[in-house]
Amino acid sequence: MTLASRLIVGLCAFALALSGALPARASVRIKDIAGLQGVRDNQLVGYGLVIGLQGTGDSVRNSPFTGQALQSMLDRLGVNVRNSALRTRNVAAVIVTADLPAFAGRGSRIDVSVASMGDATSLLGGTLVVTSLLAADGQTYALAQGRLNVSGFSAQGEAERLTQGVTTAARIPGGALVERQIPDQLATLHVLSLELRNPDFVTAERVAGAINAFTRERYKSTVAFALDHRTISLTRPPNMSTARFIAEIERLTLEPDSPARVVVDERTGTVVIGRDVKISTVAVTHGNLTVRVTETPMVSQPEPLSNGQTVVVPRTQIEAQQGNGRLAIINGANLHTLVRGLNQIGLKPAGIIAILQAIKTAGALQADLVVQ
Repeated sequence: MTLASRLIVGLCAFALALSGALPARASVRIKDIAGLQGVRDNQLVGYGLVIGLQGTGDSVRNSPFTGQALQSMLDRLGVNVRNSALRTRNVAAVIVTADLPAFAGRGSRIDVSVASMGDATSLLGGTLVVTSLLAADGQTYALAQGRLNVSGFSAQGEAERLTQGVTTAARIPGGALVERQIPDQLATLHVLSLELRNPDFVTAERVAGAINAFTRERYKSTVAFALDHRTISLTRPPNMSTARFIAEIERLTLEPDSPARVVVDERTGTVVIGRDVKISTVAVTHGNLTVRVTETPMVSQPEPLSNGQTVVVPRTQIEAQQGNGRLAIINGANLHTLVRGLNQIGLKPAGIIAILQAIKTAGALQADLVVQ
């Protein structure tokens, strides 16, 4: 089965799945489409050294900061190497990053990512020496240390080198210990607000309606209203903890609305068409122009005793063919009829992408076209 056939079959299956056996709309929990405004992760960063490499670390010539960092670390440990020539091929300078989750307490562990910043060729087998992780305020919130997990590998011989994956980046699961706790964000929130991950006015109104329907029955009052297409303001009922109130709200389900959108990835030929995409009636034809250039050089031999030289004479043959374009009428009241209309033409993914772009230019595509 060709790539075009697989794409068309996939689109048909997707359309049938949406319009057939499955419910027309799927309900989702509020916690899956919105989060509490102000409660977020905090990014941490630090500079450290990885030791224990098998000669794949930084060179002093190309990465002088590695030698300086190693010297400073040894000074803090009471080892004087000021007048010594350092060889750092077993050491690599790295940048360590981590996300400090909200409400992470002292003593909890978080994952860290490690990436080389010098000319090290591999971090395989290395160990990160204790590194301070700083937040935007310049304070140290965690200390990272541990053995690196490198997903890639690299092998090198005298004349060839084999590398798979990235060997200069690694992770340490649970490699950082939280030393400073972020102030209790939930207690400092004076106004509770939910923030939609995909802003939409219709979805915001549906969220507020679902919450008010729940609180009207349970607390005999309405507590939510949509401020804009992203934010829903909440009023916590009296004598109710914030954590319990948010937990009750996040369990509620509703049907979020989504904009009509077509996403096209020209590099991979991927086309994703939303269910609400519609196309006004248009007639489309698509013809493929194929140009073939063939080089068949010929060798020209001189006549005997002519003192001539053998030369290569270029000869180029160019052929141009244009396929028969099929004319089809496409109108899409829904995704199923749209896919059926595209199937009438029988195109490869590149052709479908070109047609969608042309239909959008003609003003017949009633949806956003996102080209990646």
